Order: sequence, then structure tokens, then C-alpha cells
Amino acid sequence: MSLIYLDFNRTTPVAPSVIESMQAFWSTHFMLPSQSHVHASAVSEAVENAREGVSMLLGCDPFEVVFTSGGTEANNLGVLGAAMVCRSGGLPSDLISHYPCNGDGPTPHALVSEVEDESVIAASRQLRLLGWEVETVPCNEYGIVSPEAFESRFRETTHLACLQLANPVLGTIQPIRKLADLCHNRGIRVHCDATAAVGRIPIDVNILRVDTLSLTAHKIYGPKGAGALFVRRGLDLHPISYGESREMGLRAGSENVPGIVGLGAAASLTARCVDEAQATLNELCERLIDGLRSALDGRVTVLSEHHDRLPNTICIEMGCEARRLQKAARQIVVASAQSISPPDEMTRTLRAIGRTEKQIGRTLRFSVGWTTSREQIDKVVNLLAEASEVILS
Repeated sequence: MSLIYLDFNRTTPVAPSVIESMQAFWSTHFMLPSQSHVHASAVSEAVENAREGVSMLLGCDPFEVVFTSGGTEANNLGVLGAAMVCRSGGLPSDLISHYPCNGDGPTPHALVSEVEDESVIAASRQLRLLGWEVETVPCNEYGIVSPEAFESRFRETTHLACLQLANPVLGTIQPIRKLADLCHNRGIRVHCDATAAVGRIPIDVNILRVDTLSLTAHKIYGPKGAGALFVRRGLDLHPISYGESREMGLRAGSENVPGIVGLGAAASLTARCVDEAQATLNELCERLIDGLRSALDGRVTVLSEHHDRLPNTICIEMGCEARRLQKAARQIVVASAQSISPPDEMTRTLRAIGRTEKQIGRTLRFSVGWTTSREQIDKVVNLLAEASEVILS
């Protein structure tokens, strides 16, 4: 039984060209870029080439790219690293003198959208433990944060805003530029989690005007364990890990050279393909929607259908329980909400937009990728139609 993989928003396969780019750095070029040896210069050059590849994908300068172990670390550094220099007065300082926040000044305030990734939410919980007041900003039924509602929550003590570029469950894209402009007019920093959006839509950090932006390699056909944080030129950021200083002093420890090289290769590949891929991905999603509606007599509801969405993502409420469909159509790899505590990302997002527990239990998230074919989409429609007929009979 060959699998049909439609969960590309969770992770992607590593592209063959990316695997090839990494091979020499496991053995032949095994040294670290910081070693003072002539043979380490090839490693150092490869790391800088990777930095340039990521910068081309994001539309920034190479020195604005900080390599991390993935999107989680990038989000933690973007949130906590900024918070350490975003207190009243906004002056950088050592961690010891900053926390916990004392009573000598006003309590710093941060805004976090309701549909953020768990890594951002967890980082914001750490802010609370360190004396910050963190306010959650709700979204509407489409997963969008209203700029007017967002601005109404600004305070004199608001120093940081965390905003997801695109939601990996619904696919909806936030009006980041408008939100960022509102924040910058008040001197508020903006951290943007773009891990779900990079590779699906073109991204230019100068158009978005965010201060920091995260991405991860394994969602753009690169290796797991590698990511990056865009840090705008001149921005003060505090490291959140300690040891031998790397990455412009913002990260400690030896570089994951094969992972960094793989990320750079994946970023270069994505930069070349993202524009062309959008139309194909959107066509595949529309084919799936039309096929399911036809096969299931319209017993499907596409969430946020007529809003600005990622071209590869659709979230659909089916006519029966999603987990039973997955069990019956085992050939398909697709995402459903997990009934666990604490709730997973899909459950949190669907609750945030007002879906009932019954509706959540019937929802599947499909995310197509570069290797998805029309034949696979048609097969998925047939398999789900057959499974639905068995369950509902």
C-alpha cells in the first residue's frame, strides 16, 4: 500500500539536491567553521553561502540571518531575546539585572495572537513568569486578527507583539504589514512566526516590516534540526543560550554545519520555485475541494474558503468523524485534531475561531506539496468517499 502524503504543513521530505549538498559535511568537511585551520575555510565558506541563500529567500542581508536549531528555537529567541531588551526604556542589559521585573517601573506588556504556534505561546508563558503581562489577542471566525482590535489593546507599556504570518491549520494569512505599521508607530517590536508561510508564498521582510521572523528547514524540503531567525539590522537582541558564542553572539555552541548547508540549499531551491509552485498548489487544492463536494453530495464545509490563504492548505469539516475516516482510509496521511490535554495546535486553532467540539472532531487539514500529483488528489477523493459511505451506512 503506497501512502498519499498530504501533511506538508507538518513536515516535508528532504529534496534530493538538498541531500546531495549536505553529504560532504558529514565526513570530508567535518570541521567547524571557527577552527583556525586552512581546511576549515571550506566549512566557513559553506556556512556563509547558506546564510546568503536564506537571505535571498527573505529579501534581507546575509548578516541579518541567525542560524538556529529550528523554528522553535528561532521563535524562542525572537520572543525572549527581544523581551530582555524591551523593558521600560528599551535598553539592553544583562539577564540578571532584568529579571524578575521589579516594582521600580511599570510592568512591561506584550500582545500575542490567539492562534500562535505552541513555541510562541510557551515563550510567552515564560514572559509571565519573568514579570511581564501578556495579553492574548483573539481572532475572528476566519483566524484573522483585526488591526483595529489589535491597536485598541496598545498601552504605554506595550513593548512586544507576536504575530503569525500564516496559520498552518486554516491557511489564512494575517495582514502583517498593516499590523506591523501600527506597532512601529508606537515603538512596539514585532516578532513574526513565518514557519508555515515560507516556501508557500513569496516573503520579503522589508515589505512585511517585521523586526524578527522565524523559519525552519524541514518545512521547505530541508533537514530537521535547522532553522533561522531574521533579525533586522541594528536591532538589539539578547542571547537565550550560554556557552561559546556563535552567530553574531546570539547563539552558543557548535554549529550544525550539515543542517545549515541543507537549509541554505533548501532556501535557494525554494526561492527559485515558490512563485511557480503557487499556481500548481492552488490548483491541486481546488481539485480536492471540488472532488469532495461532488463525491460527498456537498457534505463538506471548507473553513476560511474565501479569504486570503496559503495556496497549499485547506481545512475541511467532513460529514463524519475525522479519526474514523483516517482509520478507514489508512493510505492517506492527513492531519486531524487530537483529543488530548493540553490541546494540540489544530484543536487550539479551531476552538479559537469558534468551532464546536463536534465540528472539530469532524475536521481534516489537507496540505499539499511539490510532489503531490493530480492522480493522488483524485485517489484521495475516491478513498474518502468510499470511507464515508461505509461509516454513514
